Amino acid sequence: MAGSDEILTIPRKALEVNLDRTIFGSFAEIGGGQEVARNFFQAGGASGTIAKTISAYDKQYSDAIYCKEKSSKRYVSRERLELMLDAEFSELVNLLGEIRSAGVRFFSLADTVSTLNFKKDNISHGWMGVKFQLNEGAAPNQVIIHVRLFENDSLLQQNTLGILGVNLLYACYYFWDRPNSFLQSLLDNLSTDRLAITMIHMSGAELSYVDNRLLGVQLVKNGMTNAIMFDRHGNVQEPDDMLYKKNVLVFRGSFRPLTYVSIDMLKSSYSLFKNDEDYDKHNTLPLCEITLNNLLSEGDFDEHDFLDRVDLLNEMGQNVMVSNFREFYKLVDYMTQFRIIKMRVVIGIDTFKKVMLSKYYSDLKGGIIEAIGKLFPEKVKMYIYPALEKNTGQLITISSLHFSADTEFLFRHLVENRKILDIKNMNPRFLKIDSHEVLEKIRAGNPQWEDEVPSFIAQRIKERKLFGYKKQTD
Repeated sequence: MAGSDEILTIPRKALEVNLDRTIFGSFAEIGGGQEVARNFFQAGGASGTIAKTISAYDKQYSDAIYCKEKSSKRYVSRERLELMLDAEFSELVNLLGEIRSAGVRFFSLADTVSTLNFKKDNISHGWMGVKFQLNEGAAPNQVIIHVRLFENDSLLQQNTLGILGVNLLYACYYFWDRPNSFLQSLLDNLSTDRLAITMIHMSGAELSYVDNRLLGVQLVKNGMTNAIMFDRHGNVQEPDDMLYKKNVLVFRGSFRPLTYVSIDMLKSSYSLFKNDEDYDKHNTLPLCEITLNNLLSEGDFDEHDFLDRVDLLNEMGQNVMVSNFREFYKLVDYMTQFRIIKMRVVIGIDTFKKVMLSKYYSDLKGGIIEAIGKLFPEKVKMYIYPALEKNTGQLITISSLHFSADTEFLFRHLVENRKILDIKNMNPRFLKIDSHEVLEKIRAGNPQWEDEVPSFIAQRIKERKLFGYKKQTD
């Protein structure tokens, strides 16, 4: 293996794997051709690596091979990929486990992909994974990724898949113990304008040390995707699967810590969403979003701080999204690319006033007009949470707002077309709570902070000594 700083070419990576006589396995590729296996054949010495290649392209044929014990309705899905990996790896071990030479470590690489169709009107994406042994006869480990393909040509997409597959298999054997090197190596000889890796999950005895939540955030930090999502159980999810045909309620915050006002914003906005004609509790997804800059502490990613926040949100039954979007219109633009029904963005009125300032959109050719167009497509509205005027204590709502001449008419347009709505059923007792002040009280050992967060959260903060908690001293 070459030095850690050297990026190997794809033929070199494939050849190194081929020359390692302990690595032996199969390739099952559906949808994008057999581009991964092709790279290993072309590198030379493939007889020492490849036991079998297959492309069960016909759906009935695929079902017959991979759905003998469990069915999968969607052909390009994680479920189908895992069925492929299980079937191929089991066949490999059962046929060759006792007759291959000592020291052999078996693997099966599989992918199921929808590349660009003839009309070029589909979403190009797919699942790829490897089930592999790190030691002879050992229980297998597994790595699964989801990828979105951006190139506007199916042949280019196939080439990209072939490169990605070589990178993935190589990483499984040479970078399995260095998660961030593993991630970064997946884009060797590729670029982020060709693809995005939107999800990764590692499992197995040798990979049990990996926290898949941190791995997902590293995808965002490394620029390999714009956002990563976790369900309310803390499991990494692929965004398209999580958002498919859902009404989405997005609440951006630092959640450091989760206060009564945060809970009230979630509850009152959800209550408002219930009045929507398309509301259905079974297809409505609340999502707490944390931007990456909120996760940076003194210029670096604070892993413990991040896990603390996700744990608390999950324990409150919340789904979590981590993104690299500073501007709200970028968040909306990202979310609406998926097949959602409607989207509601929950935002405090002080933050909304900043959204309406034209100085933040100088990088757009159309300025704030372009930004507003992107922020409020047909299926999107904003729910505005009120605030108290500091000097008078007067309630500030949408009707209290006025802007400069360049944005006042835009604002009025949004009001009159009900693109922005007041959250009216909030609890006014919580409006004086400031999360930054609560955090300072926690760090200073001031017990007043306990009156500003739910008792469950206060208990967890004290038990786990979160957010710089200091016990009150007499």
